[in-house]
Amino acid sequence: MQLTVNGRSAGIEGKDSLSVTALLDELKVKDALYVTVELNGEIIDRPTFDSTEVKDGDALEFLYFMGGGR
Repeated sequence: MQLTVNGRSAGIEGKDSLSVTALLDELKVKDALYVTVELNGEIIDRPTFDSTEVKDGDALEFLYFMGGGR
């Protein structure tokens, strides 16, 4: 499966599709509990990560929102 992740090509061998949760694990995404996932231009709700399938040709962005002060 060939994907675009954060603007870069990413290949996942031996898979036709994965859930968002499985993809985060497969790619060893740091701080996966805090990541927001955009799939093909749409933000995915965290409760649907297990049921949302990522397929060949999809584009994903992993976003981290940070709070801060002065």
